[in-house]
Amino acid sequence: MKLVAGLGNPGRKYQATRHNAGFWWVERLAEGARAGLRAEARFHGRAGRLQPPHGDAWLLLPETFMNHSGRAVGALASFYRIAPQDVLIVHDELDLPPGTVKLKKGGGTGGHNGVSDVAAQLGTKDFWRLRIGIGHPGVRDDVIDYVLCPPRPEERSAIEDAIDRSLALWPLIAEDKMEAAMLKLHTKEPSA
Repeated sequence: MKLVAGLGNPGRKYQATRHNAGFWWVERLAEGARAGLRAEARFHGRAGRLQPPHGDAWLLLPETFMNHSGRAVGALASFYRIAPQDVLIVHDELDLPPGTVKLKKGGGTGGHNGVSDVAAQLGTKDFWRLRIGIGHPGVRDDVIDYVLCPPRPEERSAIEDAIDRSLALWPLIAEDKMEAAMLKLHTKEPSA
């Protein structure tokens, strides 16, 4: 993996909202690896570099707002000649309940405007996605307000747990052992 981009909206107003789950994940990865994220105008976001032993990848938090996330991802990927299959997009997922996290490559965008914009800018849907479940409000017309509000405390706890579990697999993802990472992430532990 050569580029890991967390999707979200910039600014304090959106910091704690469900739509920023991708930001939370990348910020935690950067913090754990002591990789600083700095404003980079040419990449339209905050960027930093992971160094071995934490991997060898760019981290990116687009500051373009969610619906234009592809502008930042496309700029960094183009500048460093990073192929789409070496890109991991970390984002919130309405179709998964809080506490669930899934890793996949390619496929549809599920109506996620940030992922759709990344696909448009990269010219393909053939990139990796780490989908962090935030749940669905149950009514389509409520989605915008729902994603732009903070999760309830029990939801936030479940989301944080999913982030912890998936961050623990970063060494596998960094080494491009995606099948092994998916197997560990998607296999439920048997109940005692």
